[in-house]
Amino acid sequence: MVYYVDCNAAAGGDGSKDMPFKKIGEAAAVAMPGDEVLVLPGIYREEISPLNAGKEKQPITYRSVNRREAVITGADVFKGWKRYSGDVWKLSIPNEYFGSYNPYKTFVSGDWLNITVPVHTGEVFLNGKSLYECDSLEKVLQPEYYDQSWDREFTKHTWYTAQEEGEDATLIYANFQGKDPNEECVELNVRPHCVWPVAEHVNYITLSGFVVTKAATQWAPPTALQDGMIGPHWSRGWIIEDCEISHSKCSGISLGKYRQQGNDNKWLKYKYKDGAQTQRDCSLIAQLDGWSKDTIGSHIVRNCEIHDCGQTGIVGNLGCVFSLIENNHIHHINNKRNLAGAEIGGIKLHAAIDVIIRNNHFHDCTRGIWLDWQCQGTRVSSNLFHDNCLSRDHLLKSECAQGLGLGEDLWIEIAHGPTLVDNNIMLSERCVRLAAQGVAFVHNLFFGAVTGVGRGVNNGTNKYPSPRYTSVHRPHSTDITSFMTVLHGDVRFYNNVFIQPKTRQGLIDICEPLKDDEWDDYNLKAGTCVYSGYMKEEEWKQHFAGYCGEGAAESRDRYYMPLPVWTGGNAFFNGAEPADIEEGAYVDTEHEVSVRLTEDYELVTDFAAYLPEVSMIRTEDLGEAFEPEERFENPDGSSIVFDTDHNGKKRTDKVVAGPF
Repeated sequence: MVYYVDCNAAAGGDGSKDMPFKKIGEAAAVAMPGDEVLVLPGIYREEISPLNAGKEKQPITYRSVNRREAVITGADVFKGWKRYSGDVWKLSIPNEYFGSYNPYKTFVSGDWLNITVPVHTGEVFLNGKSLYECDSLEKVLQPEYYDQSWDREFTKHTWYTAQEEGEDATLIYANFQGKDPNEECVELNVRPHCVWPVAEHVNYITLSGFVVTKAATQWAPPTALQDGMIGPHWSRGWIIEDCEISHSKCSGISLGKYRQQGNDNKWLKYKYKDGAQTQRDCSLIAQLDGWSKDTIGSHIVRNCEIHDCGQTGIVGNLGCVFSLIENNHIHHINNKRNLAGAEIGGIKLHAAIDVIIRNNHFHDCTRGIWLDWQCQGTRVSSNLFHDNCLSRDHLLKSECAQGLGLGEDLWIEIAHGPTLVDNNIMLSERCVRLAAQGVAFVHNLFFGAVTGVGRGVNNGTNKYPSPRYTSVHRPHSTDITSFMTVLHGDVRFYNNVFIQPKTRQGLIDICEPLKDDEWDDYNLKAGTCVYSGYMKEEEWKQHFAGYCGEGAAESRDRYYMPLPVWTGGNAFFNGAEPADIEEGAYVDTEHEVSVRLTEDYELVTDFAAYLPEVSMIRTEDLGEAFEPEERFENPDGSSIVFDTDHNGKKRTDKVVAGPF
């Protein structure tokens, strides 16, 4: 069955081509497995909640007839503004307009949110661009630049909200900096989602070719129901493709967790257990509630442009398992910097079991990808990263690093692997932050530092030990087999190119006094040198030779010392340095190589002329991640041969270091 939707049609249509539905929600209420909903161009100001699930070979498909000309928005246009004073205008909205959810009475809140000035889930938009919320009317009347924003010049466009005394109404005051809001397009987001099923397990939905924008989403930590403008809401087999997704208050797409009764934002509400403990509880409770490959995950997000969201472009804990995220352009995430905390990134995933993130482009995000906990079978392959580390020069001051840190292209935290990072181009001054083990880096270009090594696995206590124990799973499964903290090491670097960039002095000034921090070493030196002092496999094994498990306590230290590190085939330029355990490293001291991106994001470099010939790497060369005892392999258990480069070209018999 094919249903048609046209926002310009008369009400009362039956969904036929001649009498289309006026709203997409009308089709969502009747569409069944195998049906297609064709949406004509126009703006659809509604929240769509698919009622019925599709089937694996019979999905329910929602498709924009013309690519990205059907717009699903969580915002409405508001006129009737009255001048209050100077450039500041005032609007009164009866609270009944909002129904059960008023974003201008609802604060952003949740576990791991780190802000000192409360903000609402609502936003005010002037011609598609969101204004900056203030906590007093005085700051709207006399706005100042907000230096922590990546878009500082727009930060005097401000707004404030309050409840009208003696009236059941919401007041909005906004400084439009000389614009007349009754002549411009001024929108307020009024709906919490754009495409979101109310029920769980609404499986096999395809959303194709839409613009999805401006929802009043809530903060999405891993211990809560994770909101998004688009989200499967704890289901299986969604495909989100060829969409433009932007201007979510918090997250654009959520592939994340359902609401756990008695364990939703528990750390926020119940202060007696640490957040790490409530996060461990989440995984175990989910198992009891049926979390498995047969019921949850296996989503696809592809060919989308995702930008200008406040928290993440894509977020997910548990519900993201076995998914594919490919060929997306993710940029300008968290640039307003009115939100901060431990859940920020172009992509932020927990429990990304067998998730593949490939051929994506990440830039101008305060952090590119953050993989946190349970990165088992995760593969990050052939992505382009740049400008994800305080990339505006006015940000190079210590206060701009607070709350979020400095950012980087890729952060892998408190996980045991196997996590495979191959054929990526990483051009931010901080390429990888690595508070994890069980990671293999193969054929990447690092034009910047590996940072945070040996740090960031304890939980920040002063007096008592606070190791964070995270889940270990049966290979290619959600089944939890054990819990363990991170010992560090258990990392492989093969056939990578490391180039030392010319680091900005302002970044050096921030990092130097912080180098002894427990969470991050703030290293800016490129190369594997951060693993100097770690053991090779043979030396590590000698600590166990002839040992039968009995003896004094000091002999048991061997089970808690850092794990070995493997290296080979890496090339180092412009002063990048190898680790002291790396034998036969190619260190070029003759040539000063250059790397730059064109305006069309093409990489221009001259290092290719100096690359050494290296060996082809295969799964069998990488061994097993120590804790799960799992190979660096495909999700189906088959071996990988790294014979395909960043651009999809086959490597010939002459293999060279780097991603090409």
